[in-house]
Amino acid sequence: MVPAAGRGERLGPGAPKALRELGGVPLLVHAVRALARSRAVGLVVVAAPPEGVAEVTALLDSHGLDGKDVRVVAGGATRQESVRLGLAAIPQDVEIVLVHDAARPLVPVEVVDAVAAAVRAGAEAVVPAVPLADTVKRVEPQAAGAPEPVLDTPDRATLRAVQTPQGFRRRTLHEVHAKALAEESGGAAGGALPPVTDDAGLVERFGGQVFVVPGHEEAFKVTRPLDLVLAEAVLARRRASDGF
Repeated sequence: MVPAAGRGERLGPGAPKALRELGGVPLLVHAVRALARSRAVGLVVVAAPPEGVAEVTALLDSHGLDGKDVRVVAGGATRQESVRLGLAAIPQDVEIVLVHDAARPLVPVEVVDAVAAAVRAGAEAVVPAVPLADTVKRVEPQAAGAPEPVLDTPDRATLRAVQTPQGFRRRTLHEVHAKALAEESGGAAGGALPPVTDDAGLVERFGGQVFVVPGHEEAFKVTRPLDLVLAEAVLARRRASDGF
């Protein structure tokens, strides 16, 4: 599943982030191809902006996608809602679901395979991740531009930068999204809960166990203009070496 209903405004004005081009091809197409290359993937569901379903369908139809079944559904106002709507479009007999960011166009197929294999081996939730190269400081947030007091320095050896695709038992993913929706509808006891930025975070919130498998440095997220420059360089290198 690829939730791609957001605008991704940090890349600047223009088309939604998922439709920005990398090497002449939209990021979304690269992301869908990355999933479709895996033999573990039989179906790709894309959650598109509700007003853009026809456009995204035509876009994907115009690019060869290895003969895989690709379906486009209307996403929601948030990533969480888009995943929930995309999940509803997946046939009930599918037991393992991968959720992949449209903004990670260059994830290698071996990462996709490793995530799927770990779920197949028994894990209920799996994320690919890489060690951090930088020292990390936990701070007390201040107004924009103001100095921020450091609270502590976590041990870098225990930290990982999480990527996608993230893999789940379908039952687990359905349950945590249903619980999150119930919280939104009824209001969480004790005030608002902290935001969750990925599906693995929902599994953690509701008591599930998440496992990490090795990610890859080329599975970075294209969020800012400089990321797009780096992605172009990686793609050019791939095309020069193996006709990617």
